[in-house]
Parts: sequence; C-alpha cells; structure tokens
Amino acid sequence: MKASTPSSVLLVCLGNICRSPTAEEIFRQQAAVAGLAMKVDSAGTGNWHIGHAPDERAQRHAKAHGYNISKLKARQVNVDDFRNFDLILAMDGQNLADLQVIKDSMTDTEDSLAKLALFSEEDPTYGGDDVPDPYQGDGDAFEEVIERIESSSQAWIESWRTN
Repeated sequence: MKASTPSSVLLVCLGNICRSPTAEEIFRQQAAVAGLAMKVDSAGTGNWHIGHAPDERAQRHAKAHGYNISKLKARQVNVDDFRNFDLILAMDGQNLADLQVIKDSMTDTEDSLAKLALFSEEDPTYGGDDVPDPYQGDGDAFEEVIERIESSSQAWIESWRTN
C-alpha cells in the first residue's frame, strides 16, 4: 500500500485493551522520533471494554519497554473514524474483515474514506502476519506483541520516508 504519509492513523484490534493501545503508544513515539506530525489513536471492533484502561499485563509489559499506556481508555471503532482518519491499520485479518464490512456499508465516496490495511503489511519481517492477541496468553505473548508492533510501526514509517 505505498502511499503518502497520512496525517492520521487509527490502530484497531478486537477489544482495544491489549494490542491496539500498545500499538497506539509505540506508533506515536516512533512517529515523533521520525519527525512525523500525525494524529494517532486506537479502537476495538468489539464493545466489551469501552471506557476501560488497557489490560494490566499490557500496561506492565509496555511500561517495561518505556511505553506508558495507563491513561488510554478503550473505545469502539465507529463510522466517523472512516471519515476522520487517513489510514486504519488492523491488527489481524479478522479485524480487517470487520472494518471492511463497516466501510462497505457507508455511502461516502471511497476516496473520502480512510484506507484500510493490515498492520504488518509493510513489515519485511512479519509482512502479512496477524499480530497475535495476547489476551489468553502469558507474559511471553505480550512481549511478542511489543516486538511485532515495534517492527511493523517502524516499517510503516520507513515506507513513508522512502516514498
């Protein structure tokens, strides 16, 4: 999906308490270091955790890597997100399919809506792979998520730099 640098990116997983809030903070920090001014947010396709802070394990592992996600609050993706963001990145194939259903139901012109992509799409290491949901896993699962998110965030930023 080679495209110009977006001014806004939304990161989406299922519940918005593990992967996407972690990705929000990592992506925000990496974009700032790269000198990219962009709005970064996260949301979930599901509504189970609206208003909740990220999972305690996600917070703990993120903090150990220098990312503070404790003040973020889960929210559900909505149709306005497709109008207010340039790019929406899904953590896995099911999230991407769910987002596509919402986008397809909208009457706006395709060009006026956010582009959709898999979060790992630009990553030479994890390209096309899902970022696995660590919710049912152990500490190693949360560490793997951070590693993959750091890698894929950097890959997106590099793809915009070389464009």
